[in-house]
Amino acid sequence: MPSAPFPATRAAAAASGPTVAIDIGGTKIAGALVHPDGTMSATTRRPTPRGADADGVMAAVAEVVADLSESPLWASAVRCGIGSAGPVDTSRGTVSPVNIGAWREFPVQERVVAELAAHGADLPTVLAGDGVAMTAAEHWLGAARGHANALCMVVSTGVGGGLILNSRLHPGPTGNAGHIGHMSVAFDGEPCACGGHGCVESIASGTAIARWALDQGWTPSDTAGGAAGVNGAGGAGGGRDATAAGVAAAAAEGDPIALAAFDRAGRALAAAIAATATLVETDIAVIGGGVAAAGDTLFGPIRSHLAAYATLSFAKDIQVVPAMLGTHAGLIGAAAAATMLLPSAPSSS
Repeated sequence: MPSAPFPATRAAAAASGPTVAIDIGGTKIAGALVHPDGTMSATTRRPTPRGADADGVMAAVAEVVADLSESPLWASAVRCGIGSAGPVDTSRGTVSPVNIGAWREFPVQERVVAELAAHGADLPTVLAGDGVAMTAAEHWLGAARGHANALCMVVSTGVGGGLILNSRLHPGPTGNAGHIGHMSVAFDGEPCACGGHGCVESIASGTAIARWALDQGWTPSDTAGGAAGVNGAGGAGGGRDATAAGVAAAAAEGDPIALAAFDRAGRALAAAIAATATLVETDIAVIGGGVAAAGDTLFGPIRSHLAAYATLSFAKDIQVVPAMLGTHAGLIGAAAAATMLLPSAPSSS
């Protein structure tokens, strides 16, 4: 069912001024002022500190906020959205990113609010996991725009995601709803790092694709002819290296083990997509992340296997499409999540 990009109750807020957006990941910390039409200004970034303690990492976030505060539009900002690698607990405002070892249950929302206030901006602030932020971005300006019920996924070194239900972002009580990577799709599957068995992530992540191919006897070529994609997780045209990018390149050349690795990953993703569509009646699945850069090497098997899993009348027509926003999804998503989740009238955080 078509819908407006934001629920009507958020429309006034969306038009009232820019949103301070902060995107926190394992390699970079980025910031921007995101405007009501989705354009960005005052963009800035810092590398995520390596070997630093918790305060050292936070210092980079503080520098990003300080950069943004120098914009002439800073005083007109009306809210702040923080998108972060997870796990997150939005009920407490804390993060424990797998790829930022210094942060364990780190109170990032409280600390960002303090930095905003130190620069004269007392703004309502929202924390979202990166999968939820990507979902908000794709619903606002990307491939899920106009869909009232959508599943959005990030398939990279891990597998994450988020849900749009009835045109609203549905992060759940702790911000982890839609974390499709830890849905079990193989009853007798291998153990997953989360403690479960047969999780989508243990089969379809870039790491899992490469590991399975190597275990089956696939051998990378001696030369890597291109970039390995995001986090070495994907990217058609990447070199024949020992990552999912290398497996994708080999699959494009017809290597049977590489093709089987992507078929296996596509089957796991199809099973999870179908289960989600059956449970909550999503009508589109948007897939981004490094592995999605493999294109039809990934999407072909997903669509092929989906027919065997999404069989009920209300689930069988679900669309599977690539994400549109790419590297901009983090900042746009942080802003979109804040706009969708905060009350229409500014209030204290």
